[in-house]
Amino acid sequence: MVSSQQSGLPRRLLLQAGLAGAAVAAVPLPAAAASPRAGWQRYVIGPGRRHVTPTAVIASTGDVRNPEALLTRGGRVTVLTRPRPVPPPAWPTGTTATASSFHDPNGGNDGTPTTYDPGNAIDGDPGTFWNDAQPATYPAVLTVTTPAAITLPGVTLLSNSDGVPVDFTVETWDGAAWHPAATVTGNSAVQAPVRFTTPVTTSGVRLTVTRTQDTPRGQYTRVNALWPGIVEPETPPSVTVDFGRIVVGYPRVTFARASDDHPGVRLAFSETLRFLSDRSDYSRGAPGTDQYAVPAGGADWLDRNGYQSGSQVHAEGLHGFRYLKITLDALPADAPAAQPYGQVAVDAVALEFTGYLGAPGSYAGWFLCSDDELNRYWYAASYANELTVDTFRATDCDPRDAASPTLEGKLVLHDGAKRDRDPYVGDLAVSGRTLYLTHPDAAAAARNVLADLADHQRADGFLPPASIFNYGLTLFEYPLWWVTSSWDYVLYTGDHAYAAGYWPHLVKLLDGWYPTVTDGDGLLNKGLNNTGGYGDYAFLPRAGRVTYYNVLYVQALRDAARIAALLGHHAEADSWTRRAATVTAAVNARLWDPAAGAYLDTLDGPVRHGQDGNAIAVTAGVADPARATSALRYLGTATRQPYGNAFMDNDTLPGVGGATQRVYAFTSYPEIVARFRAGAADSAIDQIKRMYGWMTTHDSGSAAWEGIGPGGEPYEGGFTSMAHGWSTGVVPALTTELLGVTPTAPGFTTWAVVPHPGTVTWAKGVVPTPHGRLTVSWEGTAGSFTLRITAPAGTRGRVTLPDGTGRTRVTVDGRTVRGSLPELGPGTHVIVAR
Repeated sequence: MVSSQQSGLPRRLLLQAGLAGAAVAAVPLPAAAASPRAGWQRYVIGPGRRHVTPTAVIASTGDVRNPEALLTRGGRVTVLTRPRPVPPPAWPTGTTATASSFHDPNGGNDGTPTTYDPGNAIDGDPGTFWNDAQPATYPAVLTVTTPAAITLPGVTLLSNSDGVPVDFTVETWDGAAWHPAATVTGNSAVQAPVRFTTPVTTSGVRLTVTRTQDTPRGQYTRVNALWPGIVEPETPPSVTVDFGRIVVGYPRVTFARASDDHPGVRLAFSETLRFLSDRSDYSRGAPGTDQYAVPAGGADWLDRNGYQSGSQVHAEGLHGFRYLKITLDALPADAPAAQPYGQVAVDAVALEFTGYLGAPGSYAGWFLCSDDELNRYWYAASYANELTVDTFRATDCDPRDAASPTLEGKLVLHDGAKRDRDPYVGDLAVSGRTLYLTHPDAAAAARNVLADLADHQRADGFLPPASIFNYGLTLFEYPLWWVTSSWDYVLYTGDHAYAAGYWPHLVKLLDGWYPTVTDGDGLLNKGLNNTGGYGDYAFLPRAGRVTYYNVLYVQALRDAARIAALLGHHAEADSWTRRAATVTAAVNARLWDPAAGAYLDTLDGPVRHGQDGNAIAVTAGVADPARATSALRYLGTATRQPYGNAFMDNDTLPGVGGATQRVYAFTSYPEIVARFRAGAADSAIDQIKRMYGWMTTHDSGSAAWEGIGPGGEPYEGGFTSMAHGWSTGVVPALTTELLGVTPTAPGFTTWAVVPHPGTVTWAKGVVPTPHGRLTVSWEGTAGSFTLRITAPAGTRGRVTLPDGTGRTRVTVDGRTVRGSLPELGPGTHVIVAR
């Protein structure tokens, strides 16, 4: 739930926007149609054109005239006015500052080290700050010493919005001892005037912080300034607009005019109302905003990465966001190029959209069923995936050290719209399938990533998970996702040339590197071959023989065997198939916990049971039907949350708080698939509705949060990506499992239709193939089940009717069939079971 206090927006404006005290549905999901057979096109969320404009003005502060004019181009303009502020008081020359600790410097936007030492609190520049060392220890103490005694009525504490001191004391020095001057508790203000009871003459001020706000990344204190005197906070003029959904691209602001004193504007972006403030919810640069100095004659400003004036007035360029806050303000360091006062008239605000432009005409595949909620989630997730399909550019990749000349200018699948704007192959295992089923014309986005990672294979066979750290990041299981994603790409596209071209890399990985981390039982063992420090998809501190790593290994070996068979390498196909059987047997013998009726997370640590390992054990065929039913039953009771199923059943993972309350759509996807395949379609649909229903009806309304944490909040606060490709698994789950359509040979030369209806009474859709459209629809009633298939030329397939359809008589194209159903060729076929 989002309150006006949480968002920092005036309640009056929130009420006008219909947002106060209510969950936020960020995407314009349409109301249910009068007819359940209404066309699927009405669910499409994409903006329809590259030039995207906001849908609402939700707040304004300070001196702003005509804020609503931002929604219409031409005619009236929005005018922000701010008088020249009185400079804050400065410390006398020669004043020094020390602290109990401070953070080490790190690289800034231009490569210059950013410092966090105590002198930043008294340097007169609010853009710099003192940051205590990490991990923080309290009390955190800042001591300011003047060369001679001065008289103070009080002090003013200016902090960062992500490091606000909550409880603190202020003391003064009389030449012999420290004396209390003020005590503050429960502070939440970024700028906090602290008045002394009576003015104090002193040569020193000591600030002692005993508590700061909790942030997703811990607690820390950030003091931008400790001013010697009382500075009352002012409200700078600002306007906040809502684009109605998360968008990605280059912001554009058209200024009609400005005063001639170089007024600046600062743009802050957020995917959520919850984390909207004077700073962006996530920023690749230290200021947390994009800056622009408005010329007197106005300008049509397209926000691109770089500096407007020498090394001043910096903007990041591309952003992923829903909300945009424009404030008449400037950084002190940007003077005189930009000043925090004057007047600007804004004619229009827009965004030049850079993601895949999804529209009804662009969808090669679609889905529709009798359950309106499922339809909404399918298209909402597809839109989230469209936001991640973009050209790789060093100017807007994230992190900055992910820049790669071999990816530059190529279409890729980024992790998210906001971050990470770097393709990770684990995410591709989900987002790639979503892409193939909706917009296969962009399949090169997946191939480009897979090929580039293979081209950077290490000499020992290990494959990097992404381009970050010059392809140096080490995630233990991510090379296995490269194998499965490569097979998915070949399976859906039929690109034999890719399989043949990267065959040597596959052999080098599976017969070179992974044997070096395999123990005597045939199990992968993280820690062998100096892999103890390797991470995984969530950088979890797991080591030793982990179920998830090993069942994914089984899946990768079987997928690799399929690639080998396709290319005629039968010796490798047989070898990898035998190895998969060995690992399967070892997992069932060593990692099954009969007491819980589920697979252990690891043999080498406290007893716990993970969603990832248990789910993939089912989808990879490691679990027999009895174990599959038992493991899924256990997950359904031990990890259930109102917003999905948690990824762990207890909190014994060291350094990972709230594991039993953390939900990843990434690891929930295989569990949902497993439930469909294990004959528990109703529970799969229930899990979809809890997780995707929560995401789409809570701020920001996106269907693809990177992760959900305690209380159903974004699991890493504003840092969380709210449009993440790895969370779009509802698309392939509903198409391949509920509708039931999957390829069984590369390029859909053969396919299977195996519906799992559950509570759904009818479903239909189109699955794109290299041969043309594969159209499937089915409808079930109490006494019959009817399935219609139109298959393109050059394909053939098998059908398995769902259990419980009452098949006393089955007809295929009007002819009664006894026994197994025949293989179907091209053309239209109708199967009826009564």
